[in-house]
Parts: sequence; structure tokens; C-alpha cells
Amino acid sequence: MTTTIGKIFELTVKKFPNKDALYDVRKNVRYTYKEWNDQVNRLANALLKEGVKKGDRVSTFMFNTEELGTAFFACAKIGAIFNPINFRLTPEEVAYILADATPKVVLFEKSLEPVVSAIANRFDKISFWFIDEEKPEYAASYQEKLGSASTEEVQIDVNENDVYAFIYTSGTTGRPKGVMHTHRNMVDQSLLCVAAQKIEAEDVGLVTAPMFHCAELHCAFLPRVQIGAKNVILHQFNPKAILSLIENEKISRFFAAPTMWNMLLQEDLNQYDLSSLKQGLYGAAPMAPSLVHALHDSLGISLIQAYGMTEMGPAITFLSEYDQLRKAGSAGQAALNHDIRIVRTTEGGPSDPDDLMPAGETGEIIVKGPCMMVGYFNREEATENALYKGWYHSGDIGYLDEDGFLFVNDRVDDMIISGGENIYPREVEDALHAHPGVLDVAIVGQPDDRWGETVSAFVVKKDPNVTEQELDEFCKNSDSLANYKRPRKYIFCDALPRNASGKIQKFVLRKQLEELFTPKKS
Repeated sequence: MTTTIGKIFELTVKKFPNKDALYDVRKNVRYTYKEWNDQVNRLANALLKEGVKKGDRVSTFMFNTEELGTAFFACAKIGAIFNPINFRLTPEEVAYILADATPKVVLFEKSLEPVVSAIANRFDKISFWFIDEEKPEYAASYQEKLGSASTEEVQIDVNENDVYAFIYTSGTTGRPKGVMHTHRNMVDQSLLCVAAQKIEAEDVGLVTAPMFHCAELHCAFLPRVQIGAKNVILHQFNPKAILSLIENEKISRFFAAPTMWNMLLQEDLNQYDLSSLKQGLYGAAPMAPSLVHALHDSLGISLIQAYGMTEMGPAITFLSEYDQLRKAGSAGQAALNHDIRIVRTTEGGPSDPDDLMPAGETGEIIVKGPCMMVGYFNREEATENALYKGWYHSGDIGYLDEDGFLFVNDRVDDMIISGGENIYPREVEDALHAHPGVLDVAIVGQPDDRWGETVSAFVVKKDPNVTEQELDEFCKNSDSLANYKRPRKYIFCDALPRNASGKIQKFVLRKQLEELFTPKKS
């Protein structure tokens, strides 16, 4: 039997036809697996009628919705390549992806219509389908397309080695690239996540992180479908709505980036019955040890961390519940069937996979495993560099301890060199996170004529009375932070710029530093 995403959906439907499968909170729509399968088949047949063939691209541009999940499986059944687009992008950024991916159909929603309307006239070969009421003139009605479509199963020969999706990178360092994954890649990724999280058919999972991102899609949403669990889809992240849904829908698990977990802790948790919640998955960014402790103390749930990158599906390591406090600060151990190495970084080219660093010493994190991308779409040179000698070169800096646990320091590009000393922003961020008056923090390097770079801190206050002097004294007295690593500047802000996966966009902060401290020409 061919192992494809469409096939595992069909097997779950066959096993649990009358079991609750999906609840879309925004639309108040509930489906059993059989009902959802009918909807998936309608969309699959509607796309075929539109002329979408195997290998053609279908893009989605929406927040978390039933329609995005339905498109995910409909594309898988007909062999179309699924292309979920980041809902935070500007019109020009969306136009770049549409021009690169060249989809035949784009599904989009009302709240994002202004973005689409600004660029739709440039793409006369794309059919735009509007999923809400009162469609714009240039778009077709999604509901009308499905209304006349059959619920019969489609008969398309889809192979496990066919490309299933183009998932564009978050573009933290430049233009996003379309990561190509096969069906087999993501079936393996899903199985890894089922095993790591011990997901059961009776679980109720909340979808609150962006579904267009592979962390939610592949590590949470798909594994729950594969095992026959229920997904509750929340349109956008909202702490109060999440806490209410945990109580009312008996949510047992969900994935969130550390900043999202931190926002939940700011609410009055005593107002809600959270007894059904048993596990939290986090990833996309490191979690400060102080936040791990706070979540254990406040929610009493087990925590699992996944670390990875879009190119690997994404998860390449897991940190188990048992190790959360024992190995706080670690990203965990290699996922099943994955091999991780720390190698010496090389200027001007890919690192050599055989130039290994000993335990405890930092270098570039490279990885090999069954979930590795087949390459970047239309980016041959970038693919060759990223997959040099058969290993994915992450561009992240870290080390393996004596027990084989991975510790991620930072991106190669984010490392600060001050007075010839390497400073990894994360260790400074972890130190500042321990201050009770700090809600969020990001560390970046600022060019300096004397030292090469100095350390600057962007801080979101939890206590409005926190001062620069207080934080500086806190760092001076820290047992975990050498004096040369402490920030020389503090910039207080309302929020940190993050991409959809929760990663801080440090290139934005560096630009802000330049604008703030570069002398103005008279």
C-alpha cells in the first residue's frame, strides 16, 4: 500500500467514521470523520473540475479554518501540491510567493481580502476562491464550487515519493524559499510526533498556532488525524478564548510557541476548569528555564519540546516530560531515525559533515533523517548548499552534551563577537527572562568601533516600573552570565517582532538599532 497523506486520512475515516473529528469555533461547524471526508471529497472533485491536475499547486491564504484543513487533505488525495501562505504577509510578499509557486487556485478568507485585492489583477491565470459570504467580483465562491461537487472518492494515482507541499520558509534572513516535502516525508514526521507525544484517539487537540506553519500542521494537526483524535480549530490565538475552550471542549493537548504559553500565564487561571489539559507541546523558539518552571507550577501539565526547521518537516529532536526540568534549556535528543552532528563552522561554504566537534563544544547543527526535504523549489544552488553531502545544514549553532542532549545557542548569523569573544544571545536572554519584571526579551549585536560588537537588549516589561539600571544590576549579579556578556544598551518596547512560527525576527531589531543610534546627517 502506498503511504500518502490522503491514504492515512482515508484509513482514519474507515476506522472512525462516526467519531467527532473537527470543530471550527469561528463558524460553529462540527464534523464527524465521515462528514469531514465528504467535504474533503467535494473540494477534491471541485478542484479537478477546475482543471487542477496532479503536480499543480493550490495555495491557501487564511487564518486557522476548517477550509484550510480540508484543502490539506483534498490536495493530498488528488496529488496537487499544497501551498499554505503566511497570513501575516504584505501584498508584495504574497505576490512574490504566488509568482514563485504559480498556483492554479488560491483559497482565501474575508479578513485577508484587502491583501488579495491589491495584487489579484496581476495573476490572471489564477482562480481565486473566496471561502466566506459576499465574495469580491474577481473571485469565485468556494461554497458554490463545493455545492455542485460530488462526495465520491477520487481515483488519482498518488505515490509516496510525490511532492506533497511547498511550504515557504519564514524569511528571517531574506526572501522565503519553497521547501518541497514528499508524502512519505510527512507521514514519517507524523508518526514520530504521535509516538513522542503519545497521542491517543480519545484526545481533543486545540489548533491555535498558525496552521499554515509546519509546526502546527505536521506536529499536531496531522498526527491527531492519523490517530483518530479530535481537532478544535481556533481562528486566531486568543488567551481567554483558549482557556474557555479548554474548559468547554475538554481540550487535552495543544501546541504553542513559548511566547504564547507565556501570554496564557498572564491570565487569571483560577477562573477556568483546566483539569482536562494533560500535555503541552512547545517549539519554534527556545523556552527559558524560568518559563518551564512557571508552567509546571501554574498548570501542572506535562511538557514536550520539539526543535527543528521547515526543511526537516520540522521536528528533529524532542525533549520529554521526564527531562524538562532535569535538562532545562536543552532541545532534547534526536527524534527516531534521525542523526544529529555538531560540526566546525566554515566561512564561505557549507560545513564539512565529518569535521565533528567534541561533546560540550559549539558548532553548526547538521541533521539527517527520513523527513528531510527533497530541496527548495527553483533554488538549485541553495539546495546543494543546504543538503551538502546528504546532511541538512541548519545554520543553527549549538552543542551536544555527554548524554547526547542538544543545546541550541543561536543562529550562526545572530552570534555576537565582542572583543574577540563569542556571545550567544540565548544565554543572555535566559538570564534576563529570570527577572520577574521581564515579560519578553531579545538580544542582538550592535556594531562598535572598539569592541567589534556590543550586546543590546530589547525588553518587553511585565512590571512597568522596571528600569535599565535595575536590569543592569541584575545581570552584574547573575551567576550564569559573565560580565562581558551583559547588555550595554536596553531598549524597551511593547512587543518583539516575530514571524508566524514564533521566532524573533532579529534582522528587524538590528535595523531598529541602526535607526536609533546612527547619527543623523545634518
